Amino acid sequence: MASHRRPKPPSRTRVTVLTATAAAAVALTSQAANAAPTPSKADVKEKVDKLYEDAEKATEKANGAEEAQDKLEKQVGALQDKVARGQEELNEMRDGLGLMASSQYRTGGIDPALQLFLSSDPDSYLEKASTLDQVSGKQAESLKRIQDKQRTLAQQRQEAQGKVKDLADTRKVLTEKKKEVQGKLSAAQKLLNSLTEKERADLAKAEEERASRGSGSGGGSSSRADLGDAPASSSRAGAAFAAAQGKIGTPYVYGASGPSSFDCSGLTSWAYAQAGVSIPRTSEAQANAGSRLSQGQLQKGDLVIFYGDLHHVGFYAGNGQVLHAPKPGASVRYEAIGNMPFQFGVRIA
Repeated sequence: MASHRRPKPPSRTRVTVLTATAAAAVALTSQAANAAPTPSKADVKEKVDKLYEDAEKATEKANGAEEAQDKLEKQVGALQDKVARGQEELNEMRDGLGLMASSQYRTGGIDPALQLFLSSDPDSYLEKASTLDQVSGKQAESLKRIQDKQRTLAQQRQEAQGKVKDLADTRKVLTEKKKEVQGKLSAAQKLLNSLTEKERADLAKAEEERASRGSGSGGGSSSRADLGDAPASSSRAGAAFAAAQGKIGTPYVYGASGPSSFDCSGLTSWAYAQAGVSIPRTSEAQANAGSRLSQGQLQKGDLVIFYGDLHHVGFYAGNGQVLHAPKPGASVRYEAIGNMPFQFGVRIA
């Protein structure tokens, strides 16, 4: 008779090993399914370009806030100096009125209204215009001058307080925009670091070729370009453009305005300053600093404004070329005007 033995159940150790192995297999399969695919070089370039563009927008806002901060600091300082001088004048006027009262007292009496002014709260007293009728001649004139000075000082103090608040708000905006810029740059650098050294070199080479395309430089360095022989729009525009040409190869740095590094509007404002012309610091403000031009009206030295929100600016260089500070990792260079979305030109008078 055949024996019917029950199969021996697997040992606890074997069950544990099998369970752990299955769990590990499931985990690895899940990780493989959920793992983000390695971004391609093209994807990285697209994302990095977008981050750089966003960073440039934030930088121009930061540049504007910094310019406003400088202006407000000067206004606050001037107002505070004015208030201090006004307070000194008011103190002198009160001292003069006190001497007048002392003289009256020595000669036998003091006008009751003047006595009230000197012995109680003068600010409250002077608000009661009817009491001025109780004082005559030189005293009334002195009291009126003090009253006017007090009112003027109150207005100046209020204006100074408003400017101080504006300054605090502007500093807050500046700090936020600088943080935003740094965040965008860090994210872009992280993406670039995900590429191999060769891939980064290929991107840099492709960028150089794109910049020089159509420049007449034969695909070589974008520091050379066929600009034609058309004259500048004015002697000052020509001088500004020449100053910018002298900075070809200078690195792009966000928020920099020369002379060893530049962002886009930093280059244009610095170059015009070398020509003795003061223009605003930001691209958006520079877009309104002169008369607007179509692309066909551009001459050498005119400003060229790019993108719908006007966050990029350069110089028209002639023959369809611009000279500008483009973005991080690049230097001041020539580039075909068609490489960016042209909005309009600006001629500085």
